[in-house]
Amino acid sequence: MTTDRMTGAYAHQVALLVLALMVLQACGKSEVASKPAVEAASAAVTEAPAVAKAPELSIDADSFRCLTDMTAIRHFFVDNLLGDLDATIAVAESTDGGVYPPGSVVQLVPTEAMVKHPPGFNAATRDWEFFELDVSADGNSIRNRGFVDVVNRFGGNCFACHIKAEPKYDLICELEHGCDPIPITREMIAGIQAADPRCVE
Repeated sequence: MTTDRMTGAYAHQVALLVLALMVLQACGKSEVASKPAVEAASAAVTEAPAVAKAPELSIDADSFRCLTDMTAIRHFFVDNLLGDLDATIAVAESTDGGVYPPGSVVQLVPTEAMVKHPPGFNAATRDWEFFELDVSADGNSIRNRGFVDVVNRFGGNCFACHIKAEPKYDLICELEHGCDPIPITREMIAGIQAADPRCVE
């Protein structure tokens, strides 16, 4: 690799990290991981409606892919690790909300993801598991994963942010879903998405 190419790749990674930091700090500022706050939020969650039994998920770094290889829904991306993409898309496109099917993957930026497990896996998070990823042209690695206790590298508790969504939206944050707003524009988010280093031109 030439020096110019290496410098460009490094600048690309720095830009991606800075923009991701701006997105993630929104949750970190308002909801730094606090055990009492998370426990209180967990107690307020009602169980999701019963859905058909699905196989358990085996999730590793290879479960996640380039954002543009996923399905774009407005300003975010979805996938389904169990092959039920149509059901995931139907909920994501609904203006009335709904319960995402098992296997659903939801991502706004390359470095963070939510994955829906089968019913009963974790009632507090409505069966969502949160992931923080390191991404590069060589693929992914999982930096952090879990449920109510996942704190990203910037101090933001994923669950404490997403639990503010109205129950009908199944912990998915969008404008007017009840979550705290993030302090960047849609254009800036689009820039973060377009800088996904896993995507081959």
